[in-house]
Amino acid sequence: MTSALALPREATGSLPLPRLTTVELRKLADTRAGFWLLLVIGLATAATSAIILGWSPDEEMTFQGFFSFGLLPSAVLLPVLGILSVTSEWSQRTALSTFTLVPARSRVVIAKIAAGVLVAIAATAATALISVVANVIGRAIGGDGSWHVDGSLIWQGLLLEVIFVLMGVAFGALLQNTPLAIVLYFALPMVWSLLGGMIKGLKPVAEWLDINVTTTPLSEVGMSSGEYARLGVSVALWVLLPLVLGSIRVLRREVS
Repeated sequence: MTSALALPREATGSLPLPRLTTVELRKLADTRAGFWLLLVIGLATAATSAIILGWSPDEEMTFQGFFSFGLLPSAVLLPVLGILSVTSEWSQRTALSTFTLVPARSRVVIAKIAAGVLVAIAATAATALISVVANVIGRAIGGDGSWHVDGSLIWQGLLLEVIFVLMGVAFGALLQNTPLAIVLYFALPMVWSLLGGMIKGLKPVAEWLDINVTTTPLSEVGMSSGEYARLGVSVALWVLLPLVLGSIRVLRREVS
């Protein structure tokens, strides 16, 4: 099993967290589903630059344009990887070996969260690198080629990636079933968005609790304090609450 091979024989709950996080990062790509998902994310990110180069007006061929559009594939697909990082412990039947080698389950949960954050950082950095290459190509074929980018857009883009990856980890921990977690991860926010848009009385509430709405300003330059407040409330509902409940369930679930 992956976790049994990845950890040393003497591993216990005192295993250094950085090493445990490294193991979790390796496990993300060790499975066939994880590997292909990472590959698809990379290809899709590159495809966003190709779309701009092939069909967008010259003035839209800027680093900021490539970067903003390039974040979309990872924002959509990385959460699925976050779900798999938790649910695979049961679907791949590695939970027994993982929690035997690392009895302190809370350390495993923390390592999975840390691995998700690191993957989000890596995805943002990779998007920036692809955007640099695309902007050079765009400039060579007559595009604007501007390198100007507002600093807030960079870290807001990173925050967007981190929020959705952790939301995936949270749903995986809470539901511990891959198909169910993936379906509900996409379906519940979508249904809430539809209800908030269709029912007039829900619109004021949706402005605070619809994570699809509150994260939209993250892809734009600058955010107001009110937008940050609404983002914080929606993240508490969709990320922190299921993450806490899911962590409790992981800590208490019997492994057989």
